[in-house]
Amino acid sequence: MTDVTGAPADVLHTLFHSDQGGHEQVVLCQDRASGLKAVIALHSTALGPALGGTRFYPYANEEAAVADALNLARGMSYKNAMAGLGHGGGKAVIIGDPEHHKTEQLLLAYGRFVASLGGRYVTACDVGTYVADMDVVARECRWTTGRSPENGGAGDSSVLTAYGVFQGMRASAQHLWGDPTLRGRKVAVAGVGKVGHHLVDHLMEDGAEVVVTDVRAESVRRVVERHAGRVTAVADTETLIRTEGLDIYAPCALGGALDDDSVPALTAKVVCGAANNQLAHPGVEKDLADRGILYAPDYVVNAGGVIQVADELNGFDFDRCKAKAAKIFDTTLSIFARAKEDGIPPAAASDRIAEQKMAEARGSH
Repeated sequence: MTDVTGAPADVLHTLFHSDQGGHEQVVLCQDRASGLKAVIALHSTALGPALGGTRFYPYANEEAAVADALNLARGMSYKNAMAGLGHGGGKAVIIGDPEHHKTEQLLLAYGRFVASLGGRYVTACDVGTYVADMDVVARECRWTTGRSPENGGAGDSSVLTAYGVFQGMRASAQHLWGDPTLRGRKVAVAGVGKVGHHLVDHLMEDGAEVVVTDVRAESVRRVVERHAGRVTAVADTETLIRTEGLDIYAPCALGGALDDDSVPALTAKVVCGAANNQLAHPGVEKDLADRGILYAPDYVVNAGGVIQVADELNGFDFDRCKAKAAKIFDTTLSIFARAKEDGIPPAAASDRIAEQKMAEARGSH
């Protein structure tokens, strides 16, 4: 079923009528010369210009791309609010396989579309885009972060993303076991790419026992060789979540990792990872709570990267950013405390706090 424009009607329903909607603006972008097809979704600018990365991914269809952009943009509103940034939430997706469709011409065309929003949206890297890509986009758009140090940027934001997730894990350990160390804890990391391999480094330094998996054999090989004899690998995520004796499960790949199939199979007592939108659908957070599994809300613990790229807009300072990212420990603990006080899952508690921040900002305008 489509509307008068030919767009899938359920996408419009999501925008205007569902609880997952409430977006301020959605822009469909096309540049036939370069082959660009992109979606830019702005969920909220209550706290400031929308800030969020650009995902380059071979979606099955345009509907899936729009749905992902909407979900990711909404998540960025909550993430930026909880990170204490003066930014709302937005996200962009470029439809295509970055290995085959990414060109300089396409990235420049994309930059012109972002620039046309006049600063309402600030973009950065995400799955399928890298620092070098943002350098290209920035040639057409000054509202671009995640650029290389040579071009006035902060470089790779995955370093502080991993650091923030590690702080979330420490907070989870403090809350559950009364001690913020991961020493002797068995941690499963699904996805050891841009963020995951940095997270493994932190876990190794803290004395954890680590099990990993990734769809890319090269990523697994790199991590296993780097920590020779100390990191073990399993074939796939299905095997990973069922590994006996897990203390923490860290989803660090694409979203939807926690669903009706994976939650009942989890052996871990804590879920704390870098992936966005880990809960496949509403209600999963309750399923985790019912099983006694502590869930550290993804958009809270993975905010280190957005803290870094936001700082770039004011002249990047790594130490200042790392100090802000370290506060994810305290924020995560406060969410667990609020959840206990209100008798709700941590994900719901975090949403309440973020929504309150956005509502207060809207009220003050």
